[in-house]
Amino acid sequence: MDARASAKYLRGSPQKARLVVDMIRGKNVNQALAILRYSNKRAALGIEKCVKSAIANANEAAEKANISVDPDELWLKAAYVDDGPTKHRRRVRPAPQGRAFRQQRHFCHVTILLSSDQPGENGNKEAAAPAASKKAKRGGAAAAPRQKGGKKSSAEAAATEVSEAPAKKAASKKSGAKKAASKLGSALKRKKKTEKDEE
Repeated sequence: MDARASAKYLRGSPQKARLVVDMIRGKNVNQALAILRYSNKRAALGIEKCVKSAIANANEAAEKANISVDPDELWLKAAYVDDGPTKHRRRVRPAPQGRAFRQQRHFCHVTILLSSDQPGENGNKEAAAPAASKKAKRGGAAAAPRQKGGKKSSAEAAATEVSEAPAKKAASKKSGAKKAASKLGSALKRKKKTEKDEE
């Protein structure tokens, strides 16, 4: 069962609130509340209220549906921060030599989605599937087995293209120091050849 809560018009920029939200995303509710309680960020207070509101919403929805939900088993399925309004929120700050600096007062909207299901449920194949080895991700020797007929699947082909692209770029481009060293080495070889030919 999922429950949702949102806190709107929180003071502070969305970028600063996202730093706090990133710490708690995917965690258990008790862990998230502990992190928010002892966090040193100003945005943590409003986000903590939003998480508590989502817990209350989950309890209320469970009562209405006649389902028993343990609040300790809830976890943060999704948490994101959106931009709030900045129109008519501009202020002027006095600056040196009679100038004025313009300030924007930023606001943000926080949305929290809680779930009582286990993280691997709801047909999430990526979470349930075992992680591939590093060599397989890079397209190395221990790559995943191919499909029937020896053809790569579209996902495998895309992964190998992505992994090979930086290697091709690196091979095609040489840094200035390497070019200079290779030119110097070839010049020395030519000089030695000419000296041997003259002898």
